[in-house]
Amino acid sequence: MTKSYLLAFITLAALSGSAYPQTPASDFDWGGATVYFVITDRFCNGDTANDVNYGRIVDYGSERLNAATFHGGDFKGMLKKANEGYFTDLGIDVVWMTDVYEQIHGWMSGSGPVNDFPHYGYHGYYPLDYTRIDKNYGTVDEFRELVDTLHSQGIRVMLGANLNDPGYPTLLDAVQTGFADTRLTEAEAAQHRRDWSYDDFYAGRLGWKGWYDRGWIRMPDENWDENNPLEATLYGMPDFKDESDEPVAIPAFLHAKWDRESKADGAWNNPSALQYRKDQEWSPMRYLIAWISSWVEEFGIDGFRCDIVENVRTGRWKELNQACNAALDRWRAAHRDSPASEWTDRFYMTGDFDNASIDYKPGYADAGFSSMVNFFFPKHGDLDNIVYTWQAYADSVAAHAGWHPFNYLNNSYHRDADMSRMIDCATTLILAPGVAQVFYGDETGRELSEARLNVDSDQAFRSDMNWAHINEAQLRHFQKLGQIRRSNPVIGTGWQHTIDTHTCVRYNGSDTLLIRLRPDLGRAISVDGIFNDGDTLTELYTGQTAKVADGCVTFSGYENDIAIIKRE
Repeated sequence: MTKSYLLAFITLAALSGSAYPQTPASDFDWGGATVYFVITDRFCNGDTANDVNYGRIVDYGSERLNAATFHGGDFKGMLKKANEGYFTDLGIDVVWMTDVYEQIHGWMSGSGPVNDFPHYGYHGYYPLDYTRIDKNYGTVDEFRELVDTLHSQGIRVMLGANLNDPGYPTLLDAVQTGFADTRLTEAEAAQHRRDWSYDDFYAGRLGWKGWYDRGWIRMPDENWDENNPLEATLYGMPDFKDESDEPVAIPAFLHAKWDRESKADGAWNNPSALQYRKDQEWSPMRYLIAWISSWVEEFGIDGFRCDIVENVRTGRWKELNQACNAALDRWRAAHRDSPASEWTDRFYMTGDFDNASIDYKPGYADAGFSSMVNFFFPKHGDLDNIVYTWQAYADSVAAHAGWHPFNYLNNSYHRDADMSRMIDCATTLILAPGVAQVFYGDETGRELSEARLNVDSDQAFRSDMNWAHINEAQLRHFQKLGQIRRSNPVIGTGWQHTIDTHTCVRYNGSDTLLIRLRPDLGRAISVDGIFNDGDTLTELYTGQTAKVADGCVTFSGYENDIAIIKRE
C-alpha cells in the first residue's frame, strides 16, 4: 500500500468510525458483472429441423473438416437451458451471444491460403445481412422468447457489433445473389474446393466488383498504409470506409436478395430493421449503425462487444453508442410489461483492442465504452500471487468511475488457461474485481476438438458443449463462486485492502467481506479490525458459521483452498 493510499484509507476510516469507509449501496453494476460468453451454434441443439439452410454443407465426413461448419446450436437450445436454470445456477448476470445476424451462406478458405477446411460463419463474425437472423439459429420469435426469458431472470443480453467489415464474398453467395458469374451450379458452389482462392476470385476474376463497391469498401488493392490500423484491411478483408461521409446506395446484391425472399421468409426478418432497407443519402457507417442499433430497438439488447475497435475511428463508435442508447430507451418505453423496462443502466459497450490490459482509455471512454477486454488476466490459477493482481484491478476500478477491467480465462480466440487447474483458475477469475467473463464450457471441462490438428487450430477452442461428459466437481465450483459473487456485488465493484499474500478485504457501503486463500485447517484466521469480537461470521463457500473471539475466527474445514467470510 502506497503512503498516499494509506493516508486516504486512514482518513476515511476515521470519518466513518469503521475500518472500511461507507458509501451508498448500488443495484446491478456492469462493472462487477459475471458474463457468460456463448457461441450459440456450439452450445445446445434444441431444434434439429433448422440445422441445414441456404444450401450449406454441414458434414464433410470428419471432425477436422467439420471444424468450422454449422453444428446445430440454436435459440431453442439456449432457451431450454435458460428454463432449466443453467445460467441462474451459475450466478450469471449477462449472457453474451455471438452475433445472430444472417451470415454468408458459403464457405471461406480455412487457414487462409492453406484452405485445409471450409470455414463458415457459424460464429457470427461473417455477416451477410444485418436485417435478418440466420436461419441456423432460429426465428425472430424464438430469439425474442429467449431474450425475454433471460430478462425475466434478471439477466442482461449482449451481442457483437462489427463496424469493420462484412463477411467474405463466397462462391455460393455469388450464385445465389447473382453478384458474379462463377460458372458453377449452386450444388457445385456449395462444395468445398481446396484449389479455390479468395484473392484470385475477388481480386483476379471480379476486380473487386459486384459485392460492395468502392464507395462502401476500402479495397485491398488501393494505396493504404497497412501499418495504420485505421487504413489496414483486416486479414485481407475489404473493410468498410468508416472515414467516409459520402452518400452511397445499398449494394445491388442486397436489394436482389431482399426482392427474391418471399413473404413466407418474414419469420427471420428483424421488423425494426426493415425501414432501413431503402436507399438513403447516407454514408456507409450510417447504414451500418442503423441496422445494428435496430436489434436494440426490437429486442431490448443491453450491450455490445465491439470487434477490434482500433480499426474504426472512435467517433463512429460514439455514434453507435448514442444510437443504441436512444434505441434502448425506445424499447423500454414500448415494453412496460417487461421487468427489463425498469432497468436504468445505460447501454453497455466493451471492445477488443489488441493486447489491451486494464489501462484506462479516455478516448474510448468518451465514445461510450466502459471497458476493453483484458488480454492479460493471469491464466494459471496462481493462488499465491493473485491477491496483488486483484489489488491493482480494484485500484483501477476506484480510480476511474464507469471504467473497469473485463477479465477472462478463455474466449473464442484464446484458450490460454491451464485446463488442468480450472478450479484455481475459476477462483482467481470469479473473485476478481471487474467483469468476470466465463467462456462456455470452462465450467464443465469442455475439451478441444480434433480441429486442433488443422493449421488454424483456434477452431478447436470452439468445440461443441460437452453436455454428456460434464466435470461435475468443476461445474459445482463455478456455480458456488458465481452465486456468491452475484449475491455479494462488493466482490466485483468494492474497494480492496490487501492484508498479506493470501488475504484481502473487499468493502463498500453495505458490505465488508474477507477473502482468504489457502486457509490452514485448524489455524485461526485473524479478522482483527475488520470484524468485532462476538460477531457471528459465515464462511460463504461451505456455509459454516463461527463467532469472533480475540480478533480471530476458526472454521472446522475448507474446500478448494478458499475462505470467503462475511458478517451475518
